[in-house]
Amino acid sequence: MIEGRSRHQGSCHCGAVRFEVEGPAAIEVLACTCSICSRTGYLHWIVPRGRFHLIAGADALSEYRFGTGVARHLFCRTCGIKAFYVPRSDPDAYSVNLRCVDRRSLSRVDIVDFDGQDWERAFAAREASRRETSPA
Repeated sequence: MIEGRSRHQGSCHCGAVRFEVEGPAAIEVLACTCSICSRTGYLHWIVPRGRFHLIAGADALSEYRFGTGVARHLFCRTCGIKAFYVPRSDPDAYSVNLRCVDRRSLSRVDIVDFDGQDWERAFAAREASRRETSPA
């Protein structure tokens, strides 16, 4: 365990894609209402790139892009599950699907709604709120 962080294991459904995330035991995730997230039930846990480790399955991943083409949606070619991807909101991070993480390593999960139907406005509002509540 790293100071203040635990290691959390995750995978796609068939297990071909496996990963590990270094993060706190109490986390906040976003429930987005955009066209793809609402259809798949994706719960976003944004983690810095350096705290995400792909353990197996790089060769099993397939990529899908739509809309602006910035987000890199990565799916297991075998089972079709999107366990993580590179979000357009933070291309230097990964959005990990909480539904693909072994939750036994988590002590608390707060789920926050995110209006993905109006993505640009919701993202700007969230960033403004973060700036207001961040310590100087």
